[in-house]
Amino acid sequence: MSLLRKTLPVARRVLGDMHDHTIYMRRNYAMALYRDPAASLDDLREAVTTLEDTVRTARRVLGGAHPLVVGIEQHLRISRAVLRARETPPPSA
Repeated sequence: MSLLRKTLPVARRVLGDMHDHTIYMRRNYAMALYRDPAASLDDLREAVTTLEDTVRTARRVLGGAHPLVVGIEQHLRISRAVLRARETPPPSA
């Protein structure tokens, strides 16, 4: 995850946000964040925000039916559910 955190800004600057490699890297970064069992709430929020932004860009560049876009949308749904589950306090006993 730390490697992606370091290289992602470089990819965005060199390749641009609309390059498919940048889109893949952003998706992978967000996935690493929300799948980490030790992720903080801030990490989970960052994952959701990153995926929301990435799916908009991917839709614009690739079209809504592209398999990458469909996959990012799935990860966005999952990351939102993970965030919701962590934000919701457990029921009182």
